[in-house]
Amino acid sequence: MSHRPVSVAFVGAGPRTVVLLERMAASFDELVASGTPVEIQLIDPYPIGAGRIWRDDQSPLLWMNSVARDVTVFTDESVQCEGPIRPGPSLADWLSSEGVDALRAAGLSHHIGAFGPDDFVPREVQSVYLQWAFRRALATLPANVSVWEHRQQAIAVYDEPDGQQSVELIDGHMVRADVTVLAQGYLDRHLDAQQQRLASDAAAAGLRYIPAGYTADLDFSAIRPGEDVVVRGFGLAFIDLMALLCEGRGGRFIEQTDGTLRYDPSGLEPVLHVGSRRGVPYHAKLGYDISAAVPRPPQYLSTAAIDAMPAHIDFERDLRPLITTELAAAHYERLATAHPERIHATWPEIRAVLNLGGADTEAFADYIYSVVPDEGDRFELGQIDRPLRGLHFESAEDVDAAVAHYVDADLRRRADPNYSADRAVFDALLGVYGVLAYAVTTGRLSGIDRITRVEGSFHSLFSFLASGPPPRRLRELLALHRAGLVRFGGPDWQVHIADNQFIAQSAAVDASATKAKVLIDAWLPRPDVAATTDPLIRGLLLAGELAVEDLGGDLPGGQLLADAQSRAIRADRSVHPRRFLLGPSVSGSAGSSGFARPHFNAPGLRQNDRVARQILAVLGSRVTEDALASERV
Repeated sequence: MSHRPVSVAFVGAGPRTVVLLERMAASFDELVASGTPVEIQLIDPYPIGAGRIWRDDQSPLLWMNSVARDVTVFTDESVQCEGPIRPGPSLADWLSSEGVDALRAAGLSHHIGAFGPDDFVPREVQSVYLQWAFRRALATLPANVSVWEHRQQAIAVYDEPDGQQSVELIDGHMVRADVTVLAQGYLDRHLDAQQQRLASDAAAAGLRYIPAGYTADLDFSAIRPGEDVVVRGFGLAFIDLMALLCEGRGGRFIEQTDGTLRYDPSGLEPVLHVGSRRGVPYHAKLGYDISAAVPRPPQYLSTAAIDAMPAHIDFERDLRPLITTELAAAHYERLATAHPERIHATWPEIRAVLNLGGADTEAFADYIYSVVPDEGDRFELGQIDRPLRGLHFESAEDVDAAVAHYVDADLRRRADPNYSADRAVFDALLGVYGVLAYAVTTGRLSGIDRITRVEGSFHSLFSFLASGPPPRRLRELLALHRAGLVRFGGPDWQVHIADNQFIAQSAAVDASATKAKVLIDAWLPRPDVAATTDPLIRGLLLAGELAVEDLGGDLPGGQLLADAQSRAIRADRSVHPRRFLLGPSVSGSAGSSGFARPHFNAPGLRQNDRVARQILAVLGSRVTEDALASERV
């Protein structure tokens, strides 16, 4: 008996969809009747496989912030999932094998052999890896599966009376599907009220304000050579901005005999005055690995600990003490076992004191002071998180010198395996992140706690410690500072408009304020689907077909709601059985902040496997429904 094709439409065909297709291919024969014709519709105006963020038409100066060996889109023996494990190459392995031909075909032959496992590759190289992984996933689909690509924007989706859904494309074409998967990635959004006021006031004063956005999409052409520019934000977006406005304008870095870099300017660069809440850049990525060390599973903040907590978890009361204790335990266990000469206690002795009340107690702090003589070997999370806290600077030159010294010391420490306790904390942070994702997906945290604590203060800490730039970029930052092209504003950097200028100043600095005609916000905006400009999402929200979490308090909006199977929740709290939501705009969506790390049982890979199998199960049920309907006829 012949069947009508069953179909699934992916709105957004970037990395998330690549992994879903690979996971679907792995479980296809198990969950869909053999020989059933299946159509896969891929809808994205950007390159299929790479998507917007990882498209190949961006500057080679924009790098990944993970080394090649820490990036994969494939499952391995560590991933605990129902679907079959089908290993594939990490980015590092691919670069030395299949990637050679793929890069040559993409016109990027100059990258062949240029990168090792511990290098940070340009995003245009990652784009080729993703598009290769996409083609590999297609090649493993059964012969009865056909794939259609639509390189344009989807603007609406409707439910049809027969149970199918119609996706309207911007050219008016309709794509019919039994299942839709909305995986658009980061959604553009309107400016919030504060940004709107700032933009309006800046325009009235004849100033130029560039709001937060994805750096590769922003237009900096109106920024003039030598012009003073105030920048709010000292994370990865600033690093990208710095690269585009300096080296991207023709300057070059020259290696010095003392190991530092010297910047040879082109004369086209502006002068960047940068500040932030912390007043320092994110920590450089670690320049070493711990040989033969396997990241330990969380011991204090575990999923079992989450399950044992009250129905409503309070972040400050229930989670923050365990997070601090988890990270302190990782630090001191590594210090005591790998560098025992620097600590006057064994790990079992330290653990016994730690277990009495956790790392936040005064008793534990006093104990650590007695057994760890070197301040640099102590783990004090508050000081680590706000390194300039409590300091006061008499001049702009003083804060410049302090931040430059901090960055130089950070580069030295992050390259020194004698401080391998930092690596243990990095690994522990990844484990903590996974447990917090579990707390979110099980609905144990309120919207406010999730946004302000997990995705606010904790995500900020995680990014600061574990998601920083390549060390080379901070060496470049120091070179640009020495060349007078980057100035450091200090902590708690505040900006306002007065006398037709942007005025920026840190309360920690006794100096005249920085004045400029240009302000750039260098960060990625927080997801707020209530403010999205995406017409498809806006239409579904207006129709009550999607629900936004109620954050309460003064927070304006949050993320889309999905159930435990990642199916869309409607405004009336019913579940759409054939519409799936994934990505950073979805509450609790795993793996939204980056690529999977090999051999780490990545949450994103586990979720993608679950969703892929759920999609296949729905397609299989549609086949059964059609067969029963045919028999009745």
